[in-house]
Amino acid sequence: MRGQTLDDEILLRIEKPSRYTGNEVNSVMKDPDKVDIRFAMCFPDVYEIGMSHLGMQILYHMFNSREDTWCERVFSPWTDLDQILRREKIPLFALESQDPIKIFDFLGITIQYEMCYTNILQILDLSQIPLYAKDRGAGDPLVIGGGPCVLNPEPLAPFFDLFYIGEGEVSYPALLDTYAAMKRQGRSREEFLYAAAQIPGIYVPAFYDASYGKDGLLESFAPDRPGVPEKVVRQVVADLDQAAYPKAPVVPNIKATQDRVTLEIQRGCIRGCRFCQAGMIYRPARGKNVELLKQQAREMLESTGHEEISLSSLSSSDYPQLRELLDFLLEEFKTAAVNISLPSLRIDSFSLEVMSRIQDVKKSSLTFAPEAGSQRLRDVINKGLTRETILEGAREAFLGGWNRVKLYFMLGLPTECPEDVRGIAHLAQDIAGTYYEIPKEQRQGKVQVTVSTSFFVPKPFTPFQWAPMASPEEYLERVALLREEVRGQVNHKSIRYNWHEADVAALEGFLARGDRRAAKVLARAYELGAMYDAWTEHFRQELWTQAFQDTGMDITQYTQRRRDVGELLPWDFIDAGVERSFLEREWARADQGTVTPNCRQSCQGCGAARYKGGVCVESKS
Repeated sequence: MRGQTLDDEILLRIEKPSRYTGNEVNSVMKDPDKVDIRFAMCFPDVYEIGMSHLGMQILYHMFNSREDTWCERVFSPWTDLDQILRREKIPLFALESQDPIKIFDFLGITIQYEMCYTNILQILDLSQIPLYAKDRGAGDPLVIGGGPCVLNPEPLAPFFDLFYIGEGEVSYPALLDTYAAMKRQGRSREEFLYAAAQIPGIYVPAFYDASYGKDGLLESFAPDRPGVPEKVVRQVVADLDQAAYPKAPVVPNIKATQDRVTLEIQRGCIRGCRFCQAGMIYRPARGKNVELLKQQAREMLESTGHEEISLSSLSSSDYPQLRELLDFLLEEFKTAAVNISLPSLRIDSFSLEVMSRIQDVKKSSLTFAPEAGSQRLRDVINKGLTRETILEGAREAFLGGWNRVKLYFMLGLPTECPEDVRGIAHLAQDIAGTYYEIPKEQRQGKVQVTVSTSFFVPKPFTPFQWAPMASPEEYLERVALLREEVRGQVNHKSIRYNWHEADVAALEGFLARGDRRAAKVLARAYELGAMYDAWTEHFRQELWTQAFQDTGMDITQYTQRRRDVGELLPWDFIDAGVERSFLEREWARADQGTVTPNCRQSCQGCGAARYKGGVCVESKS
């Protein structure tokens, strides 16, 4: 009979004990003696955030559909329970069985954000699993990482036995089949890893050697034995209609960050923004059949009891059957009062029409992401938005009853100059001014324009992967310039300005583009107490500063240096689907301020056509 790892005394001493008790609606229970593989699926953040992650729900459903596998979940314990587990030497456990993670076959960690890296070490540490892969033996779980951050796995490479590069629906069946067969045969850990390295999309760091030149740059990176591929090819689902998808997602015990059903309507994006890693690595853009989406919506809402459904996509407006899907949802669930959430809309009349239909009379704020304040810089980043389009979209929104607008921008983009920064304030002023141009009787009180700026972080497999980052000091100078410019606008009382921390952005850039040597900084920061770095109230810059000093590493060599196009990059051993030649062309076009048409307008030969799916075959069908 299933018990609880944490007794009542501990549960009464911690915040939100329901994070750790399991037994949620739709969670999967199996007999551990009747499965060959026990897989602990981990999201290295607090329960409420991890339970909002769609990818984890998909893999949980897919793995548990196998009779030979029991997939359970584990999340980072909050700081209160973290201290108790350490003090009382209680090993970290899975929610379903409450069994220690250290007895599982696999610990799979989804890696969505660089600032969660110290939490990965927390998970290993609390699970009583050796931090370094080289120190693990036959009795330890195989630690596998996946998610967008593994497009540069090198800063984490010493801590992982293997990485899955790409979309999990493709090669995980082969990986689990191989493991089950070799386990029955009594084969060794090393033998399994060697077999796994030959499965498409699987990267085993121990089988590759990196060397560095006198200048400190990466000089070579190659497999150290025959049969291990020089390039690891990212796996992509060509036909989303055939991919696994949960009919009955697990319903959290407590309110999650996104407490709703998530319906993935398409994967990828046609737009080609040069700063956006997701828009590059999830190519080609692929949509689901609208009839399948209708069926999945019915099943998930019925099985969960949720009263809201979110249509998930990088750019919802670009889903061709969006109008038909919305018509169905509004009609099918009108008596059940199901709310519809539709993120990632563009600034156009169609999107505003859609928003008008799914929001009630009391309009919430609209969110636009111009990303840059000047037309010149929007062309550099290939945003595909003109000032006229933005202002016309705002005007239509105001006429439609909205009076609150959120605008997202980045500071520190390549070629940015002071006029581009000032342009953010000017655009916000023009949007606020547009509101006061419409007849007074059509306004809904005062207008509120909220400007938020994050700091540009160049990511692997984007045209900006060679770009330098501005220093934290330069970022803060731009923040000060923008604040001053906002104050000088006629409608400044209608404009609110928020900005992100510069030190966090610099660290994100270091971890995003680091090589294997970055691992020692990460390990040292964790030893010093760094954890939950993604949470502002827990991030401690002084610990990271000390870690860089203790390890002799210079963060600026990874963040502020412009990289040569011919330089060997730490992630060059991965074939992400987009050709390097395409990224180089886009880098050159950015320098010229030349806009590249989106994928539906014309094919730019990025390389994704090899997958024979989505937008790449639409024109040929």
